[in-house]
Amino acid sequence: MAKHTTFQQIRDLPFTHQALLACYLSARMKPNYDIFHVATGFGDPKVLQGALDVVWHWLGHAGKAGFSRWQEKVDEVTPSEHTHDMLGVFPAMEACVAISTLLQGLIDKDPKPLLDVAKVSQGSVAHFIELTEGADLEPEARAQLLREHDLALYEIEVEQAMVSFLAEHADVDAALVKAVREQVQLEGMSHLGFSIPELPADTAE
Repeated sequence: MAKHTTFQQIRDLPFTHQALLACYLSARMKPNYDIFHVATGFGDPKVLQGALDVVWHWLGHAGKAGFSRWQEKVDEVTPSEHTHDMLGVFPAMEACVAISTLLQGLIDKDPKPLLDVAKVSQGSVAHFIELTEGADLEPEARAQLLREHDLALYEIEVEQAMVSFLAEHADVDAALVKAVREQVQLEGMSHLGFSIPELPADTAE
């Protein structure tokens, strides 16, 4: 399924459906931050999980939510490639960007940032492939790798499947939110295919 088709179908979803999709995609990216935290001790996975929990709850129950405060918290624990010279910093950063972007869309009540989360998720997969298997390839070969790589194709398939699933539901309610949230747990891995790590007791969620 072509990227532009997926993005257009996301645009066609109602706002709350787009928000649920963006939360799902962000949650699939968060384990990459957890892995980085376990390896370096930097940051706090509880902050990212707290931000996602607020969004999950808001989606299922509406009401007021302190999205701006949580966005500030996420920004405070976002790592930088300038202070961490390791491959894992990039997926960790991108997880933070996705969650911050999700929160921005909810703060502004603007669907554009919600669509951007899907772009961040796909871009994160492409970036990882470029930095690993594509690192030593010529530009044309690297571009072909990105088009054909199983991880990139799977990311688009996952997004497309969730878009189709959400489109079947007229309303976002607590039951739908629970089903989508449980899907993240059933997958049991990040969008890069990494298993969800066991966090130390002081950061367990």
